[in-house]
Amino acid sequence: MIIFEKLRWRNILSTGNAFTELNLTKSPNTLVIGNNGAGKSTMLDALCFGLFGKPFRKINKPNLLNSINQQQGVVEVEFSIGQKKYKIIRGIKPNTFEVYCNNQLVDQDAKAKDYQDHLEKFILKINYKSFTQVVILGSASFVPFMQLSPGDRRAIIEDLLDIQIFSSMNGIVKDKMSIIKDGTLKNKYAMDLASEKILLQKQNIEEHKKHNQSEIEKKKKDVADSVDQIFTLQKDIGLIQKHIDVLQSKIADKLAVETKSSKLLQLESKLESRIKKIDKEVSFYEQNDNCPTCKQGIEESFRQEQVVTLGSTKLEVDKGLTELSVQIATTNKRFEYIQNNLKHITAHSNEIVKHNSTVSAINQYVTKMQKEIEELSNRKDNLEEENTKLVELRAELSALIKHQEGLSIEKQYLEFAGNLLKDTGIKTKIIKQYLPIMNKLINKYLTAMDFFVNFNINENFEESIKSRHRDDFSYANFSEGEKMRIDLALLFTWRQIAKLKNSTNTNLLILDEVFDSSLDGVGTEEFLKLIQEMGSDTNIFVISHKGDQLFDKFRSVIRFEKKNNFTGVDVF
Repeated sequence: MIIFEKLRWRNILSTGNAFTELNLTKSPNTLVIGNNGAGKSTMLDALCFGLFGKPFRKINKPNLLNSINQQQGVVEVEFSIGQKKYKIIRGIKPNTFEVYCNNQLVDQDAKAKDYQDHLEKFILKINYKSFTQVVILGSASFVPFMQLSPGDRRAIIEDLLDIQIFSSMNGIVKDKMSIIKDGTLKNKYAMDLASEKILLQKQNIEEHKKHNQSEIEKKKKDVADSVDQIFTLQKDIGLIQKHIDVLQSKIADKLAVETKSSKLLQLESKLESRIKKIDKEVSFYEQNDNCPTCKQGIEESFRQEQVVTLGSTKLEVDKGLTELSVQIATTNKRFEYIQNNLKHITAHSNEIVKHNSTVSAINQYVTKMQKEIEELSNRKDNLEEENTKLVELRAELSALIKHQEGLSIEKQYLEFAGNLLKDTGIKTKIIKQYLPIMNKLINKYLTAMDFFVNFNINENFEESIKSRHRDDFSYANFSEGEKMRIDLALLFTWRQIAKLKNSTNTNLLILDEVFDSSLDGVGTEEFLKLIQEMGSDTNIFVISHKGDQLFDKFRSVIRFEKKNNFTGVDVF
């Protein structure tokens, strides 16, 4: 079981440079309140970012950073699993990702992605999708279980039932099957090659019985023709290279032109930015009679003076920008000329490469022909040696055939194992065993919230919902309040299954604004009864705008409040 103990963050969203710290085990149930925009949901984003490197809501990582301080965004999450104490530190500007176990830094030799995989697979044993189904029920960017694809539903339930090992085993089997298929193809190629060698050896033995001088003369003529061809190609290469040298001399200033162009563009950008800034300042003095900061009046003469001064400055900058544009145009024209020559150089260089490649191929052919001429000239009627080679080649083919038979048998075993390990195999059998328990728990929680329907999930993770009158419904047919009851029932069920299997079991449960819009008065009361019965090993955080209605129903209250543009936290 994962016991989340402490969450700290700073410079995340509206939180300033001072750490905001939450004790996650202080109370079995805690109400989190605050006005809109006060930063209540920041704790969800901080927690998910700390654990998985991405926030709970749809916020780009750079936008997580406090827009005022713009640096040193840090999230720290402390938790324990058995006797081991863990601490995760993840930061933005600078980017930081560290995992500590019993105050010792976990090896960071792997890449960040592999480091995250290690955290999820071997420490947390839960991924982002499963975490947001078991630990957090949100109102904004959260995707309820019922709105997930069948594949995503399966992945979450497999995590809950701790049967992902079968998927991993299936992956291993698939990898081995791929190796077997590759090995079979390679062995088949080797068998074909061995058969071809045997055929060639038989032909070679026959050739030993005769000496064909005409064949030698033919190969000598091929060699002479090839040498002439090489000479012609090398002559062409020399002419092309001279042309390249001429072109390169015409663009000797390439680097200087590129450097100048870059500097001119940078200067142009700076001047344009300066004009924008001047326009903004002029607009400020034209539109404001009073200082927005100190609320004091701005003298009219001072305002007019500033507008005139800024206008004069803008004219000077515009003049400089115009002159700069002329230089940029001239430089671009020279750059275009250089690029044109570079294209010609590249084309000529490719031609040289092609010629050299042809020369190399011809040289290889000449070498081959010369070797064959030597072999033909030195060949003797040593049939005993050649027959021995033939026997060896036949033995090699026999061994390859035997190996192919072994690969075929191993493939059959792997196919059998693959059928057991695929989704329709042993995993489905295990899921079918737990489906009655899941459905019983779901309906139990729905009844506890005064929602009387018969809810069932089948082995394909498709739902069927029937009323007391046996009318068929789908999740989409229900109101938002009814959907929320279903989402809550599923959440409590997954947590119960996780506790039963000791898979993704954790003390932490966070509910974001579940009371605020979707649950009516009766639903709220029934839900409060449920969370009161969840046990002492659960720490529930309920984020809500209904602080006045719920304040006295929770043992602990956390209030988020903005002060001087930064979020502060008070704990009651």
